[in-house]
Amino acid sequence: MNAARQIDRFQAAAPFWLSLATVPLAILSATRGGWWAISLPVFAWIIFTVLDRITGLDEANADPDTPERDLFWYRSVTMIWFPIQAGLTLWAVAYVPDAVHLSLAEKFAIFFGLGVVSGTIGIVYAHELLHQSNRLERWLGDLLLASVLYSHFRTEHLLVHHVYVGTPRDAVTARYNEGFHRFFVRVLRDCPASAFAAEKRLLARSGRPWHDRSNPFWRYWLLQIAALALVYVSGGWTGLGFFAFQAVVAIWQLEAVNYVEHYGLTRKHLGNGRYEHVLPRHSWNASHRATNWLLINLQRHSDHHYKPARRFPLLQTYDIDEAPQLPLGYPAMTFLAMIPPLWRRQMNPRVRAWRRQFYPEIEDWTPYKLGTTPMPR
Repeated sequence: MNAARQIDRFQAAAPFWLSLATVPLAILSATRGGWWAISLPVFAWIIFTVLDRITGLDEANADPDTPERDLFWYRSVTMIWFPIQAGLTLWAVAYVPDAVHLSLAEKFAIFFGLGVVSGTIGIVYAHELLHQSNRLERWLGDLLLASVLYSHFRTEHLLVHHVYVGTPRDAVTARYNEGFHRFFVRVLRDCPASAFAAEKRLLARSGRPWHDRSNPFWRYWLLQIAALALVYVSGGWTGLGFFAFQAVVAIWQLEAVNYVEHYGLTRKHLGNGRYEHVLPRHSWNASHRATNWLLINLQRHSDHHYKPARRFPLLQTYDIDEAPQLPLGYPAMTFLAMIPPLWRRQMNPRVRAWRRQFYPEIEDWTPYKLGTTPMPR
């Protein structure tokens, strides 16, 4: 009976293991070259967008009180991913630079694909892990972030984004009418300093200086240095360059998703630097089944911000009365974000409809533009 129950649980979790299909694709892209070199972005972006059309929406909600023991197969895929990604990356930086059957363009395409995997899967899994209280999971999240040289994301996400989402203090909340490219530059500029300042304030509350050894930035820096050293040993300076390239691609993927998740959505300012509590309405929701398999329900982002500690299989979805809905899954939406006129044509009317639906009493939205609303203290 217990074995049968475990089989049922594995079958329920199995769609979320589709990320493992990227492993043979990564190997084929490097060993075969040619059209195989672009197989990873095709898989993550195009195939899953097509699958969304075929599989439709998943609007069913799991019982949020499901015990932890029933989530083993869901948790497992996130916990095994770091050694898989690290192994693939180290193999690629050792093999691809000297592969005579690959052109320079093919080599860049391969590492672009690996960056898509690191951003679409690795950072998404890191995001799930860093929200957990289990020490092993949080360490695995740190290791995944170090593998794309973006370790500060943990602090920025937990201490800044979740606290100040939908306000001017959160750089990751994309402003209404703000194009992705401007947003990307702003995030790269502001988030590392914002994360460091958050940790510094936290230490100061207990009377400790920023350089206290408990500051997680020491861990972030050491893990990133270790990642660079391992890559250099495996692939030399050329491998290091390709590794840096895949990290940039992964970061771009992450921030494109961040741009989509909160574009134009703001929390109501209550005066004296205070804002209303975070609600499902402050994140764009998407119930597209296939991309939620690949992104472990990240698109149920409204519930994630409402209940940040909730594990991904238990995240709830909402209808249009409670949360704004994206017309397409993240892969298609991030593509639109790269072309600001197309993005604005799709999303600006939705933001204006969101304002009318949830905040009909606000007639002048000018104070909610970047930098003009009073900052929380």
